[in-house]
Amino acid sequence: MNTIYKNRVGLNSNQLRLLAVFFMLLDHMWGTVIGGQLWMNCVGRLAFPIFAFLIAEGYAHTHDWKVYAKRLFLFALISEVPFDYMLESTPLFPFHQNVMFTLLLGLLAIRCWERASAAEKVTARLGWSMLCLLCILMGTIGMTDYGSMGVVTVLMFWVSRKLPYRWVFQLVGMVLLNIVGANGFTFLLEIGAWKYEFPLQGFAVLALIFIWMYNGKKGRTSKPLQYAVYAFYPAHMLLLHLIRALY
Repeated sequence: MNTIYKNRVGLNSNQLRLLAVFFMLLDHMWGTVIGGQLWMNCVGRLAFPIFAFLIAEGYAHTHDWKVYAKRLFLFALISEVPFDYMLESTPLFPFHQNVMFTLLLGLLAIRCWERASAAEKVTARLGWSMLCLLCILMGTIGMTDYGSMGVVTVLMFWVSRKLPYRWVFQLVGMVLLNIVGANGFTFLLEIGAWKYEFPLQGFAVLALIFIWMYNGKKGRTSKPLQYAVYAFYPAHMLLLHLIRALY
């Protein structure tokens, strides 16, 4: 068990991952086959932060980060056509890449951050820091899902991982990334004369409720289960596209 979460009772990483998958499925169903249920999109905002948190935890526990990165890259490639079909009903849409690429960039940013932190020479530290920044920028340049904000979210969970009051850092980070710096659809909240446009992406902050319940345990492990979760991502997107096309 991770000593950072010693003696904590709560959710293991498998349970967190299944929750994130469920939230993601609701979001994608709303975007494809079930219209008008905006609550599904709101709940779906909780998925990415949990996946981002699990990438940081995965890096901490993996025996070989390169194998981890290769697996993410493989499924990012496999998922791109189903993602494009679900998003734009076409096998090739170069202006928006699937979230696996974002998570991969987050993992690489963590690696660069760690190398920069461990470097003794100023030039080496600067070089790794620049590579870390490049990973973040590639989220926007590569037009990946959630963009640079998504890559920073992964890195934020890593940087805060061993802080004594990490929940404060995570809360502030999530608010800045998902509410203060958010773009897109907003709700108009009115309380008397007070009005505020609350971004839909702001619901992502609620993911911290589940993340803070993490107990540091992995849960039952098996290669079939591990790859089944990865395979679910492209499979469910392709299935949703087919259902939409048929009905």
